[in-house]
Amino acid sequence: MSKICYDSRFIGGILLIVGTSIGGGMLALPVANAATGFWLSSLFLLACWAIMTLGALFILEISLYLPRGTHMVSMAFATLGTSGLVIAWLSYLFLLYTLLSGYLSGGADVLASLLIPLGIPIASWQSSILFTLLFGIIVYGGIRRVDLINRALMFTKLGVYILLVVFISPHIQLQHLHIGEISAMTSTVMILITSFGFAIIIPNLRDYFDDDVHTLRQVVLIGSLIPLLCYIAWDLVILGSLPANELSALMHSEHTTSTLARILSITVGSTFIHSFFNLFTSVCMLTAFLGVALCLITFLADGLKVEQKGAMGFLLFLLTFLPPLLIVMFYPGAYIHALNYAGLFCVILLLLLPAFMTLFGRARFSSPFQVPGGHYSQGLVIICSAGLIMNSLWPILTSAS
Repeated sequence: MSKICYDSRFIGGILLIVGTSIGGGMLALPVANAATGFWLSSLFLLACWAIMTLGALFILEISLYLPRGTHMVSMAFATLGTSGLVIAWLSYLFLLYTLLSGYLSGGADVLASLLIPLGIPIASWQSSILFTLLFGIIVYGGIRRVDLINRALMFTKLGVYILLVVFISPHIQLQHLHIGEISAMTSTVMILITSFGFAIIIPNLRDYFDDDVHTLRQVVLIGSLIPLLCYIAWDLVILGSLPANELSALMHSEHTTSTLARILSITVGSTFIHSFFNLFTSVCMLTAFLGVALCLITFLADGLKVEQKGAMGFLLFLLTFLPPLLIVMFYPGAYIHALNYAGLFCVILLLLLPAFMTLFGRARFSSPFQVPGGHYSQGLVIICSAGLIMNSLWPILTSAS
């Protein structure tokens, strides 16, 4: 492989991680972090980045136990047996369908808001179908096509992101950057966790880089660090420019993204900002949608042991996009709620399960890469996972009693 081609893939791999991370979750962060405040939420973001990156490295290690082309289902079965297989299937399906529903809901909302100024009023169910058909075809083409499209979208997204941060920054008011209530984080921490859910794409990247462990580690670390820095800067300008009560009210809105764009443009007093924010939200939703959908369709192909072509390819397409499309059509306000629910499955699939898979897998398999820390790093991930799961289930348990 030539150096130019290698560098191109290296950058493409990083951008696939960044694109999978910086999506609908980023747009929801200021809304989720409004009650907690900028300073406390930044500390939580740092902690979530650290633990989710550790989980991603565990998945990389497990992936290298087995031949290329294997996904989480095969990895769980090889290391944990039938129980691991069942947990992986359920967790992965719930996670990716929930994420896809959230990104589809947000993307359809943005698409509808972009068509209104053109004199094309469109119902929410119509925008959902149109969004799915337009961009589902790209995913059906495989990782190479998604990578090429994603590169163009990512450079657009990062460029617009920088412009937004620069132009909104003068409107930051220090009194808005308060230290909020730490207790508020218990209800929104799962959105932060979901914002670093890039590890779902690790098995695809392992195939893409032909088992080049050194490059894969670099791609994971660099690719995960960029979203962290972007999230903190994004929170700074949004939380610093808008009152916390206005942002918190959007938690229950059916049109979170378009409403946030409208409030921000009014506060800043610039239609330029409104147009750029709409472009940014559009690309954010699209890159996240592409990354998650790619993971889901390859996961289903691996789990069902079918190839992504012909009649089976069309079946995979329907299994990937029809369930989230139906969810969004019957529950159009699924955006914030979907990201919150996705956090629970994100913890199970991308933290708890990988830690246990390495715990049992290291006794049976060898890998060219092993996550440092031995049992200490595994124990840390298991304890953090248990705490996050309990935090998520506690409101349900207390209300039931």
